[in-house]
Amino acid sequence: MADMPQQQTTSKIRQRQIISAIAVEAERRPLLYSGLWFHDDVRNNFYYASYLFAAAVDDTLELPFGKEDAKRKAESVLLETVRLQNRMPGTPLYGHWPLGLHPTPGEAAPHELPVEIMGSLMVWFNRQYCDRFSAGLRVAFHTAIGHIYRSAFFRKQVATFGHHEAKYTAAKLIFGKLFEDDLLREDGRHSLELTLAHIRAKGMPEYGSLPWFWHWVQAFTCAWELEEDSSLKSTLGEMLDYLWSERSLWYLKGAWAGAHSRGWPHDVPADGNLLHDYVQFGDFALPEEMPRTEYAGFLYYEAPEEVRSAALNRRLPAEVCKKTEKVVAGSTERQPALHSYAYICKDYAAGGMWERVEEFDNEQLRWAFSLPVPAAGVNRLYFFHPGQGYQPGDPRHQSPYMEVLYHQNTILSLFPVPEGEDTAIVGVLPLGEWIRQPKALLGYAGNVYFAVYVSQEYELLERPSYLEVTSKNMPGAVVVEALSTDQAAELGIHCLEEFAAAAIQRAPEFTEGEILSAAYTAWSGNERLQLRIDNKHTGIQALINGKPVSFEHYKV
Repeated sequence: MADMPQQQTTSKIRQRQIISAIAVEAERRPLLYSGLWFHDDVRNNFYYASYLFAAAVDDTLELPFGKEDAKRKAESVLLETVRLQNRMPGTPLYGHWPLGLHPTPGEAAPHELPVEIMGSLMVWFNRQYCDRFSAGLRVAFHTAIGHIYRSAFFRKQVATFGHHEAKYTAAKLIFGKLFEDDLLREDGRHSLELTLAHIRAKGMPEYGSLPWFWHWVQAFTCAWELEEDSSLKSTLGEMLDYLWSERSLWYLKGAWAGAHSRGWPHDVPADGNLLHDYVQFGDFALPEEMPRTEYAGFLYYEAPEEVRSAALNRRLPAEVCKKTEKVVAGSTERQPALHSYAYICKDYAAGGMWERVEEFDNEQLRWAFSLPVPAAGVNRLYFFHPGQGYQPGDPRHQSPYMEVLYHQNTILSLFPVPEGEDTAIVGVLPLGEWIRQPKALLGYAGNVYFAVYVSQEYELLERPSYLEVTSKNMPGAVVVEALSTDQAAELGIHCLEEFAAAAIQRAPEFTEGEILSAAYTAWSGNERLQLRIDNKHTGIQALINGKPVSFEHYKV
């Protein structure tokens, strides 16, 4: 979308690109009968109207429409959105907004979620633009913010260290300052310090949790921008430094490498929630589609230079080995540690979570190979056995029936699917050139060669943005190894045909029956990888050169 080279742009210029792009989309989008653009999520109306209003009052932006008309349209949507708040004290969810508005927004019941992030963002937007509001909009914002404060939705104790509590903590600081509530401010300070200490000691329980990670970033950036107390602002800065450091570990040109505890359709199978990364790093093109606009165009905290440098300079491959402990609400028992792994080089990344975890809505993405975000199409390669919530064409929601071995550019997966379950597994391949063999797919996509070995025969279906693999008759296994063109050239491989010919000669050894196993000698380092499990799903072994995988070097 931008003509200038990405490395020459600044965060502010990138934010202005986002504001302009969304404003243009908002201005051209016709309003529904309700006077809103969206009935799926009330927050989308607030986000789009915020961008349209900001663009309309910015004298330095050149836009393909009249700014006065655009300002009036933005104000009308903001007013309609604000008026959907429950303003009746003493009623359930007082001070809250509905979430879904279909079919009649005015009759939609209030919901606990929207105010968590929208309430704090309203305070920021009001401070930034209230002098350009009409009198009616100024009164509406002032009234709504008062109802939010009196709703006390944020007066909850930190227990699970997730994104809801992160937003409560930021709101305590924001509304405590705004309403001169010293007790609330102190509660917010304590919650902030407690949360920061916990994630430093135990890791973030919402590993790769999108879009919720960005709610952490937005909530604390919003509080940081509004904060005037130097001590609190410093602690908020420490929190944001931590968050961006965590993001940089798994970053590859817009991609989020490794495991995800949550994955929505705009995050799986392709990385689509890109705007905060675009503003911070800017090493990929601003996409045409922006499924989660939120406030990336407004809020910004510059990550430390060493964090940005680590994310942007992937000349040498790096292994990320992280340990995390989840917190279960209401449980006093210490939970088993989770171990995340990623191998990241300049052209691709591979990795995931060693353990299967029951996540909300069963949306864990256990493992994937990731390519840098492309101009179009899917940038991930992965396989899974479908579980609860799976629908054809939506390659998410895995079952528990998978065991894994991660080692650098190679992933081994076993699928010990028991009798009585659907025996098919599903795979996602990025678009590219693919050579089909009866039990292998050898491909080239995004400057990377992929060798995909399947223990059973498969069928291939062309989806609009990826190739879908279906392999039936599990139990079985899948082995995938990736080589960049540079890595392949060091092995004397210079085209897909040469790669495919060599890869076929290196096919893994699969066994089924009493023991389900896969054994493979990786191109990289010529190391022998073995993964095996007995038919009772016990006695799992993951071996590298005959030695069991160790988690001793995994750190929080």
